[in-house]
Amino acid sequence: MSVYTELTLSEIQEFVSQYQLQAIAYQPIQAGIENSNYFVSTANGQEFVLTIFEELNGQEASFLAPLLQHLQQAGVAVAAPLIANNGQSLLTIKDKAAQLAPRIQGQHPLQVNVAQAQVIGEQLAKLHLALKKYPLKRSNAHGAAWWQKEAAKARNGMTQVEQLILDTVLNDFEETTEDFDDLPKGLIHGDLFRDNTLFAGDELKAILDFSEAGKDYWLLDIAITINDFCSDWPNVALNQALYHAFLTGYQKVRKLTEDEQEVLPTFLTMAALRFWLSRLSVAKRNAAEGRTGEHVLQKDPQEMLAMVKARMVM
Repeated sequence: MSVYTELTLSEIQEFVSQYQLQAIAYQPIQAGIENSNYFVSTANGQEFVLTIFEELNGQEASFLAPLLQHLQQAGVAVAAPLIANNGQSLLTIKDKAAQLAPRIQGQHPLQVNVAQAQVIGEQLAKLHLALKKYPLKRSNAHGAAWWQKEAAKARNGMTQVEQLILDTVLNDFEETTEDFDDLPKGLIHGDLFRDNTLFAGDELKAILDFSEAGKDYWLLDIAITINDFCSDWPNVALNQALYHAFLTGYQKVRKLTEDEQEVLPTFLTMAALRFWLSRLSVAKRNAAEGRTGEHVLQKDPQEMLAMVKARMVM
């Protein structure tokens, strides 16, 4: 979503010609931290989003098109990628997997209202149920195994207090999932922040960026979404009105189990810690690889650390 792979107009024109389209203008998109994205305008007046996968190779990214097409057919608001002249949805550019999808008109909700919190809850529950029997077998690339590894790498750069927070949250989560070993699992979005949604007023137009999709606890997906949608940024404390609206919306479609309701606070804390570790990892990688420039967005790890602390005292 930041731009790590820089393209010229001629390179984009060559790419979109594979869809029988003629590009006339483009604009880098500065948001998120995983992939490179461009808005592309074409001669017929349409607009598209060109996504270059920076973390996933062709085989890993190939699951996205059928997944999005499945969700679209199930009534979930998504932007399924186009099919190129060769019958494929996933192509390559500069030796990286890439796809083209319609640009959905809408805005990321900067300040979420109650109606938006409720509708994102409804759509997330619908997404979970639509993927319950979906045949994709793919683990969460940023799940428990990943955050244990990242925690080990990040420890040396932390203060003693931060190390204590890290260990406390990880241990509490591990004990919780051992004690509650039948929490529902399935494919999750894994990164449902506001900047991965588009709204027109209170109407959700699209859920974006499924590159984190994989099997994990549905409750982890719920917690990730609540943490972003139900916080009045830059205040990281939960907005109770938004929190209850989200849960009302979700449970209109799928009721949480009693166990899920009991351990949700633990998952909210773990979800915040997962993105604290992610931001630390990205900052370290950007520094090591010299990834800089106006189109590279680096989110503040301290913001997520503050959220971890806020969730620990719920």
